[in-house]
Amino acid sequence: MDGVTSTWVEPSGTGAALLLLGRGSDASAERGVECPGELPSPSDPDLVERATRAKAALGDRLFILGHHYQRDEVIQFADVTGDSFKLAREAAARPEAEFIVFCGVHFMAESADILTSDAQKVVLPDLGAGCSMADMAALPQVETAWELLEDADVAGSTVPVTYMNSSADIKGFVGRNHGVVCTSSNAKRALNWAFERGQRVLFLPDQHLGRNTAVLEMGFDLDDCVLYDPHKPGGGLTTKQLREAKMILWRGHCSVHGRFTKSCVDEVRMRVPGVNVLVHPECRYDVVTSADYVGSTEYIIKTLDAAPAGSAWAIGTELNLVRRLAHAHPDKQIMFLDRNVCYCSTMNRIDLPHLVWALEELAAGRLVNQITVDADTAHHARVALDQMLALP
Repeated sequence: MDGVTSTWVEPSGTGAALLLLGRGSDASAERGVECPGELPSPSDPDLVERATRAKAALGDRLFILGHHYQRDEVIQFADVTGDSFKLAREAAARPEAEFIVFCGVHFMAESADILTSDAQKVVLPDLGAGCSMADMAALPQVETAWELLEDADVAGSTVPVTYMNSSADIKGFVGRNHGVVCTSSNAKRALNWAFERGQRVLFLPDQHLGRNTAVLEMGFDLDDCVLYDPHKPGGGLTTKQLREAKMILWRGHCSVHGRFTKSCVDEVRMRVPGVNVLVHPECRYDVVTSADYVGSTEYIIKTLDAAPAGSAWAIGTELNLVRRLAHAHPDKQIMFLDRNVCYCSTMNRIDLPHLVWALEELAAGRLVNQITVDADTAHHARVALDQMLALP
């Protein structure tokens, strides 16, 4: 490496770039993309002033959470930034806040509603901000899979573990069936806990985090893992496979992290001699095994904070975060692992106009886009979340 550049080079766009950036919608495929009332124009020069004024008017009644993958224009108004579970816990630690505005995606707002008091109202500025991974495991599908395990006489020796990136329904299912929620940073501890209580794990909904943790951190073989496909009869598995498996992985993935390939790693190593490749464990197995460092979003941030000046890093995670990290560390060469754009399309649905609209509606006394979880689901989901908090 001849030197260090502090200039951020935007990855090239794709044909779907505008939709990925939230600047469009497909009404036949998306839910909740319209806001009741008047949505401010993105070209309104007073958006920042309007957001500032509405936030000030709400004062301590308001607490804004911003996920690491959010746009800079939204993050600037967040009271706290972090990953999904950290933000949900931060909301619960602010009982004086009447309104929790969650700049993230739907399952995160659900977790905040579960962990906060009944007096607090959780608001998602755009109801179209969902999560493709969470949507890959619907409750009826998971209940069907569990019935197959019962028919194979292995449900009693199987412990369900769900990633934080799942719906409240799935967390509730896991709680009802004596399982646990995990994050990308404590997945190994959650799996160790599960294997102390059963012979196998049903891991939802991200196959890659489950496989990477079991094989690379716990010493399992790839053959110990089977892939359950909810769109195939019997999940595409035989009774014998279900009985012999140690990890039954749900066929789900992150649409952002699933884009990275081993060729991305090979290409950046050829292009940038001495580069360190740092990826999230939601990436594919061959990407993770080709990388130098693997860890959660918080791990990625801390690793770059501690990295020496002049070092070069290719990061395999969401583009908004990578770009923000590059700007925060001008003394290091930080680049996106893939040359193509890789925004989280649903995270990017929450833009400044949606945030301004939500804040102004709240300031005017109108509660909008409230996210609520029914009491029974919330109770059982809380059981699974509390079990995660109690992990040794």
